Amino acid sequence: MQMTLETLGQLERRLHVAVPIEQIEGEVQKRLARLAKTVRLAGFRPGKVPLKMIAQQYGPQVRSDVITDTVQTSLNDAIRAQNLRVAGHPRIEPKQAAASDQFEFSAIFEVYPEVKLGDLSGVKITRPVAEVTPADIDHTIDILRNQRVTYEVVSRPAQRGDRVLVDFEGRIDGVVFPGGQAKNFAIVLGEGRMLPEFDAALTGMSAGQSKSFMLSFPADYHGKEVAGKGAQFELSLHSVSEPKLPAVDEEFARNFGIASGSVEELRAEIKSNLQIELKRKIEGVLKEQVLRGLRARAQLTVPRSLVEIEAQTLVNRTSAELKSRGVKPEAPLSPDTFRAQAEERVALGLILNEIVRTHQLQARPEQVRSLVAETAQSYEQPDAVIRWHYEKPERLNEFELVAVEHNVVEWMLGHAQVQDAPTSFSALMEPAAV
Repeated sequence: MQMTLETLGQLERRLHVAVPIEQIEGEVQKRLARLAKTVRLAGFRPGKVPLKMIAQQYGPQVRSDVITDTVQTSLNDAIRAQNLRVAGHPRIEPKQAAASDQFEFSAIFEVYPEVKLGDLSGVKITRPVAEVTPADIDHTIDILRNQRVTYEVVSRPAQRGDRVLVDFEGRIDGVVFPGGQAKNFAIVLGEGRMLPEFDAALTGMSAGQSKSFMLSFPADYHGKEVAGKGAQFELSLHSVSEPKLPAVDEEFARNFGIASGSVEELRAEIKSNLQIELKRKIEGVLKEQVLRGLRARAQLTVPRSLVEIEAQTLVNRTSAELKSRGVKPEAPLSPDTFRAQAEERVALGLILNEIVRTHQLQARPEQVRSLVAETAQSYEQPDAVIRWHYEKPERLNEFELVAVEHNVVEWMLGHAQVQDAPTSFSALMEPAAV
């Protein structure tokens, strides 16, 4: 086999490969001979079909298979011989004016780029510092109580937090519009399911009362047929019910998996879960800053072939997500839409891989097991969950990736300027809360 390598660009290469025809023909004859031992043709006993007839019937397909296998094997051997790191999938081009005794082809591909990291000491990273407090636990318990709220009918006017049962009918230009009417419809005032004007109209009404009011749909309302239009609504209120939150007692604790009914055990479990959430949130905030800092300091040329593959992957993933939600795009998704995102993802992947390779930051078995155990704690049978993950190596891939990212973040924190920023659990977990 003969080979020559040509540089076409910064990353693009063309590899010329020539394989003796006699090598291909020899392999064709070997395969036809093997086929002759098992092939069945009418009028011949197995293994007695003349080789000439087998060549006539199966020769073209066998030769095609041999050429395909030869191209792949020769290309792999040539790539190893040239010590090339191929990025993406090579494009194979046969040579038209090849020598009569040679089978020649070219493979055009990109190689992985050199990744140069600049001075990381100038990267500034803010590390949130927070802890779970009794107030955070109380807040979580309030959320759990609201998840089990019940309602009791009252005779007073409706107020925020009440659940009301109503009939309503809306008309635009005197015509009832689709979705603009309902009977015995339950609404919790202040919950945000209805437009504010709707809640305002119901507030202060009592059972048996009716009301008429105007409502203007926002221009960006999700229902395009009514967006930006005004509607006249008729309301009839049947009942008003006020919320009743469960007491935080033994029964409440048992409802959330505490067999003993101990409220203190419930609080301890909530604290443990919140601490895990806090840990993951802080890790996420740090990871985002680390990736941004590394991308800003790194110098590399991103292979176009890898970007195209990643862009198509994002198209496929997004299409699958939309389909699972019952959403059908007006037009097929285009890789062009995701190309910028794909380039960033590929660049960060190359940067992280280089850091991991250079500084030996691969996931350690004890790290992976710790992550699996942490995840398993949220299930009723943690040990069974851990065993399930370890039954097949591919089930650990996600945890290995998390461990590698953690190692890179820790490595980066040792090189960057890190400043601790005291904060609270609520401020970190719900930054947009008012």
